[in-house]
Amino acid sequence: MSRATIEAYYAAFNAANPEGMMACLTDDIEHRVNEGGIRRGMEKFAEFCSHMGVSYREELKDMEIFVNEAGTRGAAEFTVHGEYLQTDPGLPEAKGQKYILPAGAFFDLRDGKISRVTTFYNLNDWIAQVSA
Repeated sequence: MSRATIEAYYAAFNAANPEGMMACLTDDIEHRVNEGGIRRGMEKFAEFCSHMGVSYREELKDMEIFVNEAGTRGAAEFTVHGEYLQTDPGLPEAKGQKYILPAGAFFDLRDGKISRVTTFYNLNDWIAQVSA
């Protein structure tokens, strides 16, 4: 079930379906963003998805998912293939730049849903790619 939940979460991500992603989460989701703060709850997660949908178009490829035997923790490694659509405050100007970025995420799982997702990627690598 836990592997299927993470697979469904990322399938919804690749389909640009934030509602599908949120269906995989607990109401008290803890979303830890790369080099950012912690967003708690569905409302904050929905705000993040809305912002990302405007600023970026991304597809995750080369997905590898790992889940512990108890089904309470998981991880995923993937490659982000993206396009920078609208300038994100504090970051370089968006001009439709394309980027390819290795990334990963860690999960806590509870009752068949994701209760924590922590995402990691190299921000300096991304900045270099969109600034070139």
